[in-house]
Amino acid sequence: MALRVKISARAAAQIVEAAQWWAENRPAAPGAVRKDIGEALALLALQPGIGAAYQGARVKDVRRLLVGRIRHFIYYRATADALEVLAVWHVSRGRQPAL
Repeated sequence: MALRVKISARAAAQIVEAAQWWAENRPAAPGAVRKDIGEALALLALQPGIGAAYQGARVKDVRRLLVGRIRHFIYYRATADALEVLAVWHVSRGRQPAL
């Protein structure tokens, strides 16, 4: 059974920002961010353990999954009934998100 996906306001804003940038700068695949993140979240809702454990967070049990084509990590944690998306972060940033 798939977990319910809850996207934090912060992560939602990051997705919107990434999607806008991608649409303006990658005209060959303008919808890639929303498509790829949507597919990754659907997979994580079914198999939340596939992401790597992330040790740099103050919040417990954070994991991250790399979405390859768009080069963004999805930072999340799974509870008994939900997948909580905490941040969506491009790999080129010199630091990690404050979680």
